[in-house]
Amino acid sequence: MMNMPAPQAVTTQAPQAKTAISALWRPALIQAFVKLDPRQLHRAPVMLVVELTAVLTTVLCFIPDSAVPTFVAAQIALWLWFTVLFANFAEALAEGRGKARADSLKAGSEGLSARRRTVNGFEVVPATRLRTDDVVRVEAGEMIPGDGEVIEGIAAVNEAAITGESAPVIRESGGDRSAVTGNTRLVSDWLLVRITSNPGESTLDRMIALVEGAKRQKTPNEVALDILLIGLTLIFLLVVVTLQPFAHFANGSLPLVFLVALLVTLIPTTIGGLLSAIGIAGMDRLVRLNVIAKSGRAVEAAGDVHVLMLDKTGTITFGNRRCAAVHAAPGVSIKALAEGALLASLADDTAEGKSIVEYLRALHPQPEPALQSLTAVPFSAETRLSGVDHQGRVYRKGAVDSLLGFIGLPRSQLPSMLAQEVDKIAQSGGTPLLVCVDGKLLGAIHLKDVVKPGIRERFAELRKLGIRTVMVTGDNPLTAAAIAAEAGVDDVLAEATPEKKLARIRHEQNDGRLVAMCGDGANDAPALAQADVGMAMNDGTQAAREAANMVDLDSDPTKLLDVVQIGKELLVTRGALTTFSIANDVAKYFAILPALFASIYPQLGVLNVMHLSSPQSAILSAIVFNALIIVVLIPLALRGVRVQAASAAALLRRNLLIYGLGGIVVPFVGIKAIDMLLTALGLV
Repeated sequence: MMNMPAPQAVTTQAPQAKTAISALWRPALIQAFVKLDPRQLHRAPVMLVVELTAVLTTVLCFIPDSAVPTFVAAQIALWLWFTVLFANFAEALAEGRGKARADSLKAGSEGLSARRRTVNGFEVVPATRLRTDDVVRVEAGEMIPGDGEVIEGIAAVNEAAITGESAPVIRESGGDRSAVTGNTRLVSDWLLVRITSNPGESTLDRMIALVEGAKRQKTPNEVALDILLIGLTLIFLLVVVTLQPFAHFANGSLPLVFLVALLVTLIPTTIGGLLSAIGIAGMDRLVRLNVIAKSGRAVEAAGDVHVLMLDKTGTITFGNRRCAAVHAAPGVSIKALAEGALLASLADDTAEGKSIVEYLRALHPQPEPALQSLTAVPFSAETRLSGVDHQGRVYRKGAVDSLLGFIGLPRSQLPSMLAQEVDKIAQSGGTPLLVCVDGKLLGAIHLKDVVKPGIRERFAELRKLGIRTVMVTGDNPLTAAAIAAEAGVDDVLAEATPEKKLARIRHEQNDGRLVAMCGDGANDAPALAQADVGMAMNDGTQAAREAANMVDLDSDPTKLLDVVQIGKELLVTRGALTTFSIANDVAKYFAILPALFASIYPQLGVLNVMHLSSPQSAILSAIVFNALIIVVLIPLALRGVRVQAASAAALLRRNLLIYGLGGIVVPFVGIKAIDMLLTALGLV
């Protein structure tokens, strides 16, 4: 291979999980004024109406009206502008939290170059010139220039630039750990990588596009809410337009400024002003989990999931069998078994071997020979045994039938007590290993796939939310049932093949249920593509990542549970604030109208239960309250409403009680307090 200069390395910092609000308010404030452009504001139709009424009210301030002092009209206009600006500020603040991270990701990819393979060797080119199927060589210390598949080599990769995790991960050709992500750094050895994405289509590009909230498309739920808000706006517009004829019928008149202001107080400005902020903040929370959603629909669907299909290995369990117990053969002491099993496992660098050593060191501390003095006998598929030779002695451990064959002992002559323990281990879903030294049987080791701590409690929470969990595993039904019982899942799909996974998902969907699925292998691709929410692991195969609508950059399958939680928070937050906004508008209608019409219809005075000082005070107080309530609710919109483990009916009752009843009570209290303050200050 010809020598070429090393590609330019770019040092990147791990992105911060959370951007301080204090560093974002200044640019967000500037953006609040920029967003006054109607071409931007058309995405929020309710706030566009508020802006138009603010413009009209500002114009009316310069037209004398004996019924409305200019000073009062000017205050109404200022508070209308304040309402629009704060709604814009909330959206800009939510966008800023994502854009801050997007900027750090962009900085990490600038100036990156690659060593691309040609017919004559390798040439250094800018990373932006790489195309699908180009092959690049990456050396230790260099950045991987784009998403790709390892076709040769094995190396440790630091993915901190994308995931924020500093611990390197191993990537190698073949298998399910061959995918690499652009903008990550090799820390050892070398790799030949086939590029699998064109410029603008990489994981990094998708992540940047996601966190730049302004570029995201509206989800169906947001579109439905927009339709609802537009419908309510038209209804209240019709109501306000008909008020003047009623006034004329009684030989009275309502000032145009009042009617315009009344329209703003009645239309759902609260949710209209916060809707974009809620959506962007929800996507921001997902990004902070290091999950890329290829569409907002996937996040939203996660909130409505009925069935959660989880792979057993690495999700419900740790993925590596661990030593859980040892059982001595008759006539053999635990000490002798521990010494023999420890020596048989010292040179075993597998996760199972290391767990045996760790367990026995804690069970029976003892002097250990130096590894250099041991002659290791590695595990092979033919013998199904492993161990060491040490000082003329032979230490072995392995599968039951294999080790019995090694020492020449028929299965029927296995001591009954030990045979019972072996059967018990197998029936519980574990794996029994036998241990011998110099042909003498010492006992058995119990290996089991350990369920992750706390996973049972998490499944219980999901069950309360109405989500059914299904464990997917290639294990036999007996083993699968034992692990499922320990983990607390609702159902099991054992001996799962790609066809079985796909058939199960289709069956659930045909019954009207939304299904979430996570996977990392090529055999998971059909199921990931069929599921309503398919989350692929970033270190999995390219086929899995392309089939899924979410990619977890940390490759932590349990994160699917968090994604479901965020999806539910997003939906519940929108529902809660929509409930509050509608109740708020109804309350304001009955709070303001009696005061507004009291001079025209004196009989309505009995309905003025708040005893507002005057029509001018009633309208101005409502406008001020309308603006301030958006300010008060911004933190809730950005943080989200916490979802408690409860049924849908219980959540609905809770929302109606807190946000529905609160939306009715708060306007009466708030408007009365503002009315008293304005009167005391002589502002009306």
